[in-house]
Formats: sequence, C-alpha cells, structure tokens
Amino acid sequence: MDTPLTRTNLFGLDRQALREWFAQAGEKPYRADQVMKWMYHRHVTEFTQMTDIGKTLCAKLQGLAEVVPPNVLFEKQSTDGTHKWLLGMDAGNAIEAVFIPESSRGTLCVSSQVGCGLNCQFCSTATQGFNRNLSTAEIIGQVWVAAKHLGNVPHHQRKLTNVVMMGMGEPLLNFDNVVRAMSIMRDDLGFGLANKRVTLSTAGLVPMIDRLSEESDVSLAVSLHAPNDELRTQLVPLNKKYPIAQLMDACVRYTQRRPRTTVTFEYTMMKGVNDTPELARQLVRLVRKVPSKINLIPFNPFPGTRFERSDESVIRQFQSILIDAGVLTMVRRTRGDDIDAACGQLKGQVMDRTRRQAEFRKKIEEGVSNAA
Repeated sequence: MDTPLTRTNLFGLDRQALREWFAQAGEKPYRADQVMKWMYHRHVTEFTQMTDIGKTLCAKLQGLAEVVPPNVLFEKQSTDGTHKWLLGMDAGNAIEAVFIPESSRGTLCVSSQVGCGLNCQFCSTATQGFNRNLSTAEIIGQVWVAAKHLGNVPHHQRKLTNVVMMGMGEPLLNFDNVVRAMSIMRDDLGFGLANKRVTLSTAGLVPMIDRLSEESDVSLAVSLHAPNDELRTQLVPLNKKYPIAQLMDACVRYTQRRPRTTVTFEYTMMKGVNDTPELARQLVRLVRKVPSKINLIPFNPFPGTRFERSDESVIRQFQSILIDAGVLTMVRRTRGDDIDAACGQLKGQVMDRTRRQAEFRKKIEEGVSNAA
C-alpha cells in the first residue's frame, strides 16, 4: 500500500522526484514537466494560474502541494548594481543571497545553511554561529526570488547565467539538499544553466569532494587562503582535519573524474597575514599538479574583524609572481561592499546554536574597552 502523500513544497523536488510524486498522486508523469515550466520559466506559484493542468488536477494540487518561495524581509541595491536579499526562514532565522550583474554574465551567490559551523576567521558569517541546514526548497527558493526579480526566462531572456554556492554555510555539509538543488538549477525545465555555470565552493571537506565528483557535474571552487598547513589552520580550522596535502589530492581526483575541468582556488588577501612574495611562491609550487586557476579576493572588512585588506600594490605583486610562473590568476573585483554584499560579508539573522555569536560580541566589547 502506497504511503499517503503529505503536503509538499514542490520547490524541494527535482524533475525525477517530481515525476514520482505525481505518479504517486495518480497522475501522469508529464504533469511534473508542465508544472516545472510554470514554476521556473513563468515564475507562477498559484496552481489556479497554471492554465493547462485542468480544474480537477488543480484542485488536487491545492490539497496536496504548494509552491512557496522564501519571504523577502528586505532587499538592497548597491551603487554598482549588486542586489542583496534578506530572506526569512523560520524561528527568527534569515539568510542572504546576492546577485552580481556584469556585462557578460549575471551571477547569483546562494546560501546553503543558516550560519556556518566552520569558524573561518576572516568570514562575517562565521561570527554568527550555526543554526541548521537549508532544505532544497529554501535553496532553490533563493534562485527563484532572484530570477523573478530579474525577469529571467531560461533559453530566452537569460539574465541569470551563473549560480555560485558561496553564500552562507558550507555546501558539502548539506550535501543531499545542495546536490538536489543544483540539479534543478541545471535542468532544462528548471533554470537551464550549463553544468560549468553552477559552482560549489567548499572549505575542503575531502571525502565529500570525492562524493561530489561521483554524483554531480558542477564546477568546484576551494577556499584555500594559505599555501601551508600552519597558516591555513589558523585561518580555516577545518584544515586541521583535512590538511592541504589531502585537499590537493582530492582536487586532483576531481579533475581526473571530470575531463576538461579546472578547480578554482579562492585566496582572500589579508594585509600582513597571507600576502607576502614568499607565500605567493609557495602557492605556485602547491597548485602545479592541479589544473586550476587562482582567484585573489581583496579582504572585505566587517565590524569587529582584526583583519585588513592587502594594499592594491601588494595584491598586484602577488598576482604577478603567480602569472610569471604560469598560474592563471585573477583579482576579483570587489562588488556590493557598500551594502555588505561582498565576498565574506554575508550575515543574515542566525539563532545561534554554537554560542559563537556571544563570544564574538564579547571580543568586540573587550577590544573597544581596551582601545578606550
């Protein structure tokens, strides 16, 4: 006997799961394709507005399902065109998503968790602690909100060309929900993005990088930020569990399983911390065996941080050392920092379960007191 269907937010189902859901509801699987087009191509969430599904099916769907995007608490636009949304989740939690328009593409930065548990020292999200993973529906809902705002129509008026899982949270710690969401992003009946235009960024969970290479064909970015274990462990505590040698081996395996794939290494430039010529030379030696490119990210400050952005001349010297050694290296242009939407600045509302937010506030207060 089939298990009765419970009320379902259809944003949480990829095409295969949605077809199975319709079959369990006693409907033909092609109905799933029709509904997906309404949801993702026309941004329709009311079944009564889906004009080709019929009144009987419409009534059935109203009883069994819903299409509910996140609640937009507020949105801001930067002077450079960057757009940020604060999206309500539950119990006072909220996450942020950011759209970055450029002449040749439009990139959406999407969150995977409410807060983050990894405690990377230079990231604003880390100061808020961690609450929970986002569901597939909550991840896809972020893309839907941006796509509707932009008037994005897959295959016709494509304004959203890239999605990066680089917002709040560590995507590989929410593996199943993130992979399912990325499948919808790449589905022709979803947002229709090319595989290489969906990027997952990780701090370096080695076993999950291997699993990702087996289950999903997307681009991989690694938050590296230091070329040796001593420094990286200070900046990215996860490095203590998965040191650089293991991480680089996982990156090699990823590129071997995905032909013509390169790994993007993200390297946040912090003044007097990781920006010396010697560290640039160490980085050259480190990445030689991995088909890769380096993204140098000028540090984006946030209240209470002890870090500062490297000087422009220092960043360019660091880049030159890498380029002269044959390493493809870009300096990421800072976007949206006037609305705290730049890389490393995302900070929603987190009902912290780690006590890290209270500890961070205490450090700020102690710093202010000492300065006085």
